[in-house]
Amino acid sequence: MKLGAIFIATFIVSTRLLYPNQVNAQTSQTLSAQALTKKIASLDSILFHAFNTCDVNTSKSLFTEDLEFYHDAGGLTNYAQNVNSILQRCNNKEMKVRRELVNGSLEVFPVKDFGAVQIGSHCFYYTEEGKEEKLDGTFKFVHIWKNTNGNWKIARVISYDH
Repeated sequence: MKLGAIFIATFIVSTRLLYPNQVNAQTSQTLSAQALTKKIASLDSILFHAFNTCDVNTSKSLFTEDLEFYHDAGGLTNYAQNVNSILQRCNNKEMKVRRELVNGSLEVFPVKDFGAVQIGSHCFYYTEEGKEEKLDGTFKFVHIWKNTNGNWKIARVISYDH
């Protein structure tokens, strides 16, 4: 596991152990826990609607340019590599990919003066041209959302349990 992924995983575990009841904490923009969860759930929906429909511009707009994406099977990639991956996937007419958030799996925690941590599970489905959609698997993820003056973007991703 890369040093950055270890740091992020340690941060998340430490935060949950030290502050298990901090769901009422405020972000730097003073969102309540409920409002923060609603905001991140909405952004997740926008991100993966763009993913599922190959809206590359919307996808790109939801990542910081210093994005770090840690994938347990694929390694570490950056913003440009992820944009390229989106373009390649969307240009593949023989295979379609669809992501779906697992109901009830979404957890959101504020990060003081930065943004939020989103944790959840999601399913990925593949459809080969002329065939039925098939479940590829259910996997876990962590998104670190950065809030810059109300402009939320994902700065770090950990995708694991593949």
